Amino acid sequence: MRPRPLVPAARLDWLDALRGIAALVVVFDHSSYTFMADFRRELMPQFNTSRYGIMVFFLVSGYIIPASLERRGCVRTFWIGRVFRVYPLWAAVLTLLLALHLLGIAEMRDLGRQSAAAVAVAHATLLQELLGTPNLLLVLWTLSYEMSFYLLVVALFTVRLHQRSTAVAVLLAVLAAVAVTAGLALPASALSGVVGTGPLIAVASAAMAVAVWCASAKSPVLRVSGGVSGGVLALVLVLFNGTIPLWEGLVILAVMFLGTAVHRAEQGQSTWRCAAGTAVVVVVCAMGSAYRYGNGDHFTRRGWILAFLLAVLTFGAGLAARRRRVPRTLTALGTISYSVYLVHPVPLAVIDGTIGRRQQDSPVLEVAFFALLLPVCALTYRCVEAPSQTWGRGLARRMRPR
Repeated sequence: MRPRPLVPAARLDWLDALRGIAALVVVFDHSSYTFMADFRRELMPQFNTSRYGIMVFFLVSGYIIPASLERRGCVRTFWIGRVFRVYPLWAAVLTLLLALHLLGIAEMRDLGRQSAAAVAVAHATLLQELLGTPNLLLVLWTLSYEMSFYLLVVALFTVRLHQRSTAVAVLLAVLAAVAVTAGLALPASALSGVVGTGPLIAVASAAMAVAVWCASAKSPVLRVSGGVSGGVLALVLVLFNGTIPLWEGLVILAVMFLGTAVHRAEQGQSTWRCAAGTAVVVVVCAMGSAYRYGNGDHFTRRGWILAFLLAVLTFGAGLAARRRRVPRTLTALGTISYSVYLVHPVPLAVIDGTIGRRQQDSPVLEVAFFALLLPVCALTYRCVEAPSQTWGRGLARRMRPR
């Protein structure tokens, strides 16, 4: 028998709608390099489309991921569900990209002096962005923060502090503000520079594997030790080995725990006043941190702040309308949003490796790209994502401890 959902499925349609919107914005952000370069150069200083899309994704993940773990009540089945949800499509897309690269029709990032084995191991953990390894696919960096969030959520669950989401979100947001105010800025991949990328990948990968195994064990001692060690690993990597500024890494984690705080209020585990207060603290600290960070070559405070604020407002609008009927188009788009997110960089890499980017803006080609992409993503969802999730649910039922 399937476990009873924590909330009725129809009441999660608004989350699918938000995922669908976020996926479209991210696709536009990346495809505009190819088809709308002039427009993009004018837009980015005013509105950072990339940050808007991923912040909406992070809020949705923060809302739903802890609910998934707590509904199961079992770390082992939680990890089985995550593996079968994330990895099959990830592996299929990376395999396709590598094949196209070997055929000479798709561009891939240069790995520098890193060995293929080290890069493969780093990517297998999904923590490659935090292990000093170039992402084979440009969107994979966000999955590193997703994995860090999974490890932290499991850590809090194993020590029975998982309902302190509000306190965690506030603490992370305040730390982000303190870091940027105090001028705490580490070089990109600072820890890799000290111990070396190869050794760090080896140690972190082994530590993560042991942490996940222990947190999934029957022994309470192993569960707690595994959960805590995984959470510590995630925090250390985010704090000392990220490629984005320290304050922004903390803000990303705070945003995800803000999503969890909203979920708690919606489920009656906390108060709406508490969730609203948490949102105010996170938004003020995030916007203040971005303002103090200033402007750089690839960062403008106005574009980041506006994107962040609109992402929070978009999530709030979806939450306010959660009991209303959601158009089927948006829910369908949300269903295939993971495919849209992972698949779209592949045809863009093929275009870069063959005909090259457009010299002049072409809205027609931009629209055509979306029109061709979405049916392909519907196919990858049906052929890869849906079957793998079904297999994962079946395995989780068999592996669930009595």
